[in-house]
This record gives sequence, C-alpha cells and structure tokens, in this order.
Amino acid sequence: MKDLKHLYYFEKLLEDANNELVRTSQAQGKKCVATACENVPEPLLNLPGTFSVRLRAPRTGSIEMATYYTTSFLCEYTRALLERAMEGGFNFTDCLIVPDGCSMLNRCAENMELLRTMPKDHFFHEYMEIPMKADDNGLALYKVQCQNHILNPLHEKFGIDISDAAIRRAVTQHNRVCDLIRQIGEYRKEEYPRITGYEFHIITMVTYAAPKDLLIEKLEETLEELKTREPDAKKPYRARVVLVGSEVDDVDVVRLIEDCGAYVCADRFCYGSFPGRDPIGLTDDEDALTQICRQYMYRGQCPRYMNQDKIQERRRYVDRLALEYRADGIIYQQVKFCDPWAYERMVGTQVLREDYHYPVLSIDRPYTTGNSGQLRTRVQAFMESVELKKLQGGVK
Repeated sequence: MKDLKHLYYFEKLLEDANNELVRTSQAQGKKCVATACENVPEPLLNLPGTFSVRLRAPRTGSIEMATYYTTSFLCEYTRALLERAMEGGFNFTDCLIVPDGCSMLNRCAENMELLRTMPKDHFFHEYMEIPMKADDNGLALYKVQCQNHILNPLHEKFGIDISDAAIRRAVTQHNRVCDLIRQIGEYRKEEYPRITGYEFHIITMVTYAAPKDLLIEKLEETLEELKTREPDAKKPYRARVVLVGSEVDDVDVVRLIEDCGAYVCADRFCYGSFPGRDPIGLTDDEDALTQICRQYMYRGQCPRYMNQDKIQERRRYVDRLALEYRADGIIYQQVKFCDPWAYERMVGTQVLREDYHYPVLSIDRPYTTGNSGQLRTRVQAFMESVELKKLQGGVK
C-alpha cells in the first residue's frame, strides 16, 4: 500500500515525550498536564489553557537507577517512567496527576515527587483514589476525587476555567478526536484492510502523547486519504487477532506481531482505542462532571474494578470485539511484573479459551520489546496453531 502522508510525522512525534506539538502548545502559554493511567478522565485535563500527555519512556535503555530506588519486582513500565524522570525527560510538564490504579504506579509517582524530578517552581503532584467497584458509591467517590485532585488544583494553581461550560467544550474536542479514530479504525474490519494494525496504533498513540487540538487537521486528512487508499491485492495476514491486556506504548510490539503474519484488527489495552477512544455523550439535565465520571467508570475495562459484573464484562467485551472485527484469535499480554493484569490475564486466558472457544496466546513481556526473538517465536507458533484450527473448523 502507498504510505500514509502523515505517518512518518506521527512516528517522529512518538520518539520523544517532549515532542514538537507539546513545545508548540507550551509556547502558546498552555500548561502541560501529565498523567500515566487511563482512569484519569482526559477531557478534564484538556480544558481551555491546558493539554494532556500520557507519560511514556520511548527508547528506554537501562532502568538500573529506578530499580535501585524501587525494586526489581516493580513493573518495567513504572520503572522506565521513573528512570526517564530522573534523566530530566519530563521536565517540560507542569503537573502530574495519577490515580491509585496500582501500588506500582503510586510508588513510581511518589519517587518522582521525593526526588524532585520535575523542577518547575509551580509544579505540583496530585494523587487520586479510584473506586474498586462500579456503583453509585463508586461514582460519588470518583466525582469528588476528580473535583479535588484535577479541577480545583488546576484552577487554584493556574487559573484554569473549570466551569461546566469549559468542561463541555473540552468534551466536544475530545469527541472529535474519538470520532476520527473510530472512523479510521473501521477500515480494520475489511478482509483486505487499507490500514495496518501498526499504522493504526501509531495514530491512536499520538492522540495520547500530543495536544489534541493540533492533531485534528492531520487526523482528518488521514481519514480522507484512507477513503481512497488501495489495499494490497494479496491478503497481508495469516490470521486476525485482538490484542488485549496492559499498556502498550511500544509500537514495535504491534509491528513484531504483524511481521509474524497476524493482523491486529482490534485493541483492548491501555493506550488503545477500546474503550479509550469512546466518545462521551452529554445531556443538559445533569452536570458534565458527573456524566464524564459515570461513563469512564462504567465503560472502563481496567482490572482495578473488582465487582463480579465488571470482571465478567471484561471477558464479554473482548468477545464482542473479536466478533465485530472477525478475529481468529486473541493475544493476551501484560508488561512483566504488572500485578493487576497478571491475575486478569491468567483467568481471562482460560475463560476466553474454555467458555468462548478462542485460541489465546498468553504472554508477559518486557516494557520495550524491540526485536525479541522469544516473543517472535511464540507469535509464529501461535499463528500456526490458529491456521490449523481454522482448517479444522475450530475457530469461531
């Protein structure tokens, strides 16, 4: 297929946390609000005068210093973030808002604060408590936490407008980005897709790593370009897979999987489009903050939520994605030492195999995959097993 016009530009943006668009927005006087978890509602971080970035550590090398300050049993994602912070890689940020999504993320953020890794005089840290159960009590807690640890500090420290009208404007921008990502992602349903999973992952990732208002025009152009893009005449994959699990911000993970003959047709992972790029519907009969919190809580697929309805829904959600995107199998992954997703992956793998009858590859992986020979071998073997089951008529 012909290269997408803006793909190289998007790839370059992902090479550095302090990318070109981040610098442009800060030059315009906007404050950079950093976070590190999907449980922090994005629209509340993108009010007039602010923009959000989800922290990543691209091109991570050694994480020895972060391991020294924490432990080798902390997940590599959080250690990589701490290492990058100590290197000065997040000095451009103006504040950090993290939830207690897991104890590892808490420890990472606490070390960033104690070591004073972000040196700006006005810099502040905020820690949110996230409900473990999706119900009315959980919603009340969530709303209070968002008010006290996102909206109030942004208003008090930076004078940001946190009115209902300002929040609704932020939701409008958020929804425009989500709508574009959804429309682009629809082309993954085609038998001969006109966009690869790798390309889609890059495009989605950029919407987490750069100011959204500066991306909309290029996303619109990419969508128009895809409408007339000619797919490969030969089917470019051996099987279609849904990639599920913990955060994936290393684009080489998807590239490696697709190099093995799999087509990543849908994504249910942190930094992915499901459910992270679901639009937020607002009505006029209730305040915007309550509606945002309710939708984030009930649609969330994070193993942080422990009530049985949410646990079972996480498996049904993957099944719906697999059916809608005509997947032949599922790759269930987690970053090494990620406790919440380790338990979820172990049980979810068995349920999806035994109850939903999908071929499932279950893996834990390092934060930066690169050209992992072991992972490549396992994906290739999985592709062979999926093809065999397809020939035997055993795949859904």
